Amino acid sequence: MNIIETPYLLEEKEKHMSKVVQFENHQVLNIQLRKGEEIKEHDAKEDVLIVVRKGKVLFTVKGVEQLVTTGHILHMNPLERHALKAVEDADVIVIKIGN
Repeated sequence: MNIIETPYLLEEKEKHMSKVVQFENHQVLNIQLRKGEEIKEHDAKEDVLIVVRKGKVLFTVKGVEQLVTTGHILHMNPLERHALKAVEDADVIVIKIGN
């Protein structure tokens, strides 16, 4: 068993992204964004799960907007083009599930 810390860093700096842990074909990232910050459109070759731990994030996936908040898990298929914008200060876990 391992406890992995993901400290909340937005009080110290703006946009923060870090790799939390990586396994053979899987990767877990932590993204922290201040309200209004964006990540431009991109894709991932893996299935992706998004878990919002704090705040609200507006995802645009293949041109469709979806507000993701705590209590939601967003799944994106491999190669789905997406962008995101923090509607509130946000702390997000990204889980990439490799093939």
